[in-house]
Amino acid sequence: MRILIVEDDVTLAGQIADNLKDAGYTYDIAHDGEEGHFLGDTEPYDAVILDLGLPVMDGASVLKKWRVDGKKMPVMILTARDSWTDKVEGLDAGADDYLAKPFIVGELLARLRALIRRSAGQTSPVLEVGPVRLDTRNSKVTVDGSAIKLTAQEFKLLSYLMHHEGKVISRTELTEHIYDQDFDKDSNTIEVFVNRIRKKLAVAIIQTVRGLGYRIEWEGDSE
Repeated sequence: MRILIVEDDVTLAGQIADNLKDAGYTYDIAHDGEEGHFLGDTEPYDAVILDLGLPVMDGASVLKKWRVDGKKMPVMILTARDSWTDKVEGLDAGADDYLAKPFIVGELLARLRALIRRSAGQTSPVLEVGPVRLDTRNSKVTVDGSAIKLTAQEFKLLSYLMHHEGKVISRTELTEHIYDQDFDKDSNTIEVFVNRIRKKLAVAIIQTVRGLGYRIEWEGDSE
């Protein structure tokens, strides 16, 4: 999952980024509203952490412009402002959640997971496709109860597919959502990762849709 952090406090933005990385997310950072708006307008994100008190363009204005332009990614307002009027301003601008500073990292990550699940139409923190279970809270994957060891990138790819169970996902979309903006999007590593995941899971849940991409779903024991 790829997250955009728009926060002018460089230290705080770095701390959030470090925690997102540890939790298995990919991220991009913007330190002012103009840069944040540009990234959110031109790059695909699974969620955005957005400060209200930004230089150049304030967070509420950034969010309003995204929503007017039809951008639907979930947005969490993260700010030192804690009055009810500021909360109303953020929510009315199109925010999906609100967390005031100072905050506990565990709560930030839990709210972020919930935003991403709801955006993908999922309700449980544990995603299940046939015998495969993926726990978004602790980045654990099991098959019929047995733990499966995946690399960080393999987990990101499987998680994205399982969040969008039944939908055909192109290689380009997978690349855009599991790597940051500087990654070479012409890379063929997605196919390599898919093949590795298939071997490790040893169950047929990832289907190749020729010319379109991949779809994850369970069809019992049929091939």
